[in-house]
Amino acid sequence: MTRILIADHLDPEAVEELKKIPGFEVTVKTGLSEAELVQIIPGFEVAVVRSATKITRPVIDAGKDLKLLIRAGIGLDNIDVAAAKEKGIEVANTPAATSISVAEHTLGLMLGAVRHHGPANLSMKQHKWEKKAFTGTELYGKTLGIIGFGRIGKEVAKRALAFGMTVVAYDVIPITTDLPVKPVSLEELLAQADIITLHVPKTPRPILGQAEFARMKDGVVIVNVARGGVVEEKALLQALNSGKVKAAALDVFEKEPPEDFSLVDHPKVTATPHLGAAAEEGQKRAGLEVVRILKEKFAR
Repeated sequence: MTRILIADHLDPEAVEELKKIPGFEVTVKTGLSEAELVQIIPGFEVAVVRSATKITRPVIDAGKDLKLLIRAGIGLDNIDVAAAKEKGIEVANTPAATSISVAEHTLGLMLGAVRHHGPANLSMKQHKWEKKAFTGTELYGKTLGIIGFGRIGKEVAKRALAFGMTVVAYDVIPITTDLPVKPVSLEELLAQADIITLHVPKTPRPILGQAEFARMKDGVVIVNVARGGVVEEKALLQALNSGKVKAAALDVFEKEPPEDFSLVDHPKVTATPHLGAAAEEGQKRAGLEVVRILKEKFAR
């Protein structure tokens, strides 16, 4: 019998599918703290998480029977991969499942930033009619700089090109694509882009800090649907206040939920609570990918 702990919300159809598989014993317990996980994890061969639950070294040390950790999502920053490797525990994720969800959210935030959807919505809810206050700009004809040209970056590029944008891209890995996208250095991207969007894993230090903002065009728009910390929040706040950055759309933050709401409260910022992958279709694909991984690994 393979005991599986689902520690975050997983698509209900995927959970039911897992429960039907002979040899699988599925337990769903969400919202567990690290201490609670340490207590419950012994005896489980598999733990499945999304974003909320952190699989830390103490949890891994307590999981004497763990063989596999799965993140139903993109990236592995909420799993201590090094600790798992030391224990011989396999780690997997579902990197392709929510790429379209995140890309669509990116375009939505981008449109909202240049057309002032957030403040205009708040104004209307206050029963105001401030039409002249919210004149925006088009995406058409603008240059989009994509930092990180993996699965999500490519999906964003497809949609941006459909809007008639020019797309340039930078990645630490050489870019190969059939799309009409120009690979550039980070310095070139910063100098050329009207809008900059990031699609990278969590990095040891910010990719965009004070020096990088100084190299950008005046009036640039910043979109971050990647990971908190890849944009230095204090530097972004300074750039917003100086006018270097015209607007920012942020789905992720250095600490989630934020303790300092200075950026969220800024009138030029549109903010969402880490919703990039939170689309029904993407979560269904992620759940079914978890089922596939578990069947391949354990089902007889």
